[in-house]
Amino acid sequence: MSASAPHPTHLTLALAATIRHDGHGGVADELDTPDGLTAWVRAHAAALPGALGARRYRADESALEAVRGVRAAVRALFARAVRPGEPSPADAGRLLPLGEAVARLNEAAARVPTVPVLSWPRGGDPVVRDAPAVPSGRTGAAARVELLTAALAHATLAFLAGPDRQRLRACHAPRCVRYFLKDHPRQEWCKPSCGNRARVARHHERGRDTA
Repeated sequence: MSASAPHPTHLTLALAATIRHDGHGGVADELDTPDGLTAWVRAHAAALPGALGARRYRADESALEAVRGVRAAVRALFARAVRPGEPSPADAGRLLPLGEAVARLNEAAARVPTVPVLSWPRGGDPVVRDAPAVPSGRTGAAARVELLTAALAHATLAFLAGPDRQRLRACHAPRCVRYFLKDHPRQEWCKPSCGNRARVARHHERGRDTA
C-alpha cells in the first residue's frame, strides 16, 4: 500500500465510530438514513475504491441496510478484540454472535475479490496495493453496494489480522461509546476530554464514598 494511501484501520474505525454519543446521554447513529450514508461515503472517498465514484456517491435504502449489516459485524468483532476489557456500552447487550459476524464479513469481502496492482511513480519506489477485481461491464446500484461493502469488509479483515488489533480499546469515559487505538501504555481514554470527564466522575464518586 502506498505511504500516502489511507490505512484500512482508519476506514474500519471510522465505520465503527458512526455509532456515537449524542451529547444528551444517549447514542446517535450517523447512518440512520441514506443521506447520512451518502455524507459518510463522500467524507471517506479517499479511502474507498475509485471505481465506486465515492465523491459523487448517493446511497439508497439497500445500500444503507448493507453497510449497517457490515458495521454490526465490525462492532461485534471489535467487542471480541478488546477482551478481557469491556466492549463499547453502545451495543454491548445486542452484539452479533461471533460466527455470524465472521461469516457476514467474509461474505461481503468475497463479493468483490481483490488483485495486487503494481505502480512505480517516477523518482519513487515500486508499490503494490490491493485493488478490487471488478468484472468488466458490471454497473448499477447493486454493483456499487457490493463494491462499497466489500471495501469495508476487506479493510476490517486487514485490521483484525494485523498488529493494530492489539491496541484496540473501548473508551469507558462517561458518555463515550467510541473504540480507539491505544497509542501509549498509560492511555485509558480515546481523547483528553474523555480523560477529563472520567477524572471528574471519579472525584465525585470518591466524594460520595467519604460523605
